[in-house]
Amino acid sequence: MTLFPTMMADRKDAPEGESGVATKTRPKTQRPPLYKVMLLNDDYTPMEFVVHILERFFGMNHAQAFEIMLTVHKKGLAVVGVYSFEVAETKVAQVMDFARRHQHPLQCTMERE
Repeated sequence: MTLFPTMMADRKDAPEGESGVATKTRPKTQRPPLYKVMLLNDDYTPMEFVVHILERFFGMNHAQAFEIMLTVHKKGLAVVGVYSFEVAETKVAQVMDFARRHQHPLQCTMERE
């Protein structure tokens, strides 16, 4: 005895050789754009302060921070990290605020990678 005879019956309205499964194409997702955070050199901000900024806000150890600080000093600027827009914007604001509170003219900017 079959309890659900209508479920077992072949569908008469389906074309031959086709199943009843519908497929939907998914749009490809894109990665969000990334932004470079950069420190710019100036003649007034002490090198030790820049090292402290790099350690505190960018999670660098002392040796890494010192190397980046020298790059900023010698080349005029250096990329200190690459982040999503929101994270990059926050890092720039944190660095600028910290520098201002300590009365240093250090500039931190961001640009799309």
